[in-house]
Amino acid sequence: MPRRILPLLLALALPLFAEAQTPMQATRVEVPEWKAVFGRIETKDSIPARTRLGGTLVSIEVSEGAHVEEGQLIGTVSDEKLDLQLRAVDAQLTSLQAQLDNAEAELSRGENLLERGVTTAQRLDALRTQVDVFKGQIGAANADRAVLKQREAEGAVLAPLSGTVLDVPVTAGAVVQPGETIAQIGGGGFFLRLAVPERHAGVLEEGADIQIGTGDQTRTGHLAKIYPQIENGRVIADVEVEGLNEDFVDARVLVRLPVGSTEAVVIPHEAVVSRMGLDFVTVTGSDGMAVQRTVVLGERVEIDGRPMIEVLSGLSGGETLVAGHD
Repeated sequence: MPRRILPLLLALALPLFAEAQTPMQATRVEVPEWKAVFGRIETKDSIPARTRLGGTLVSIEVSEGAHVEEGQLIGTVSDEKLDLQLRAVDAQLTSLQAQLDNAEAELSRGENLLERGVTTAQRLDALRTQVDVFKGQIGAANADRAVLKQREAEGAVLAPLSGTVLDVPVTAGAVVQPGETIAQIGGGGFFLRLAVPERHAGVLEEGADIQIGTGDQTRTGHLAKIYPQIENGRVIADVEVEGLNEDFVDARVLVRLPVGSTEAVVIPHEAVVSRMGLDFVTVTGSDGMAVQRTVVLGERVEIDGRPMIEVLSGLSGGETLVAGHD
């Protein structure tokens, strides 16, 4: 019976032994150096909704965090003087219309008298001129009234774009001046804005991949734009990333930024065996003998989509390794 079982056990062990002896290579590659900075979540466009009319803010229709569409009513400003001026113009129009009616009646009687030869053509021309003058005055008053109605309509404060209300610095009942901000609207999408020390300006490249830490997850974005003006010793850059949390604007997010590269030796993680707090790798020598070496490991990196581990000491690169050898 033992003789029958032995070949079966050998057949099962050979694949495992072959897998354990799979050769691997210690490779010297360029590894990016990362700098941890904080970015702020900002909107691409931030436009104030301003009032075009000075007066009293009689109503405010939105609050911070509300979503608005372009052209939506945000608030209403009223100027009591406009109502008084409109009343004055309406009274003037009523008076001019009455004078025009009287002048047209005089002109009609003058035409009848001229037909009977009682009055002169000069008198009739004067009556026609008076009618034309009243018509012109009524047209001017109507134009003034249209201007006042337009100024009154400008009391409606509208959203300049679709987005989120970031700030409402005034309240209903406040007195506002023309051009004063009623609400700050953010829209056009969200991005991360970074302020990087200027010593790293030369190594920043548009389109570079950026690692963003959001809670327990790490997302990858890309460097969309680098601004040429340096502010307070820092370079301003924008990072675009999908799935960015849009609940809070100006929230700080930890970002890992590539600021250079260094040469390092990397190995697959399965080549490492840990015992008693030390890390070992098995190296195949020139004579084909397997020798274990103690290594000091660094950070985990990803090379061509494969997870690797950086070796700080113990290997120089080019060694042939054996996985799973203990």
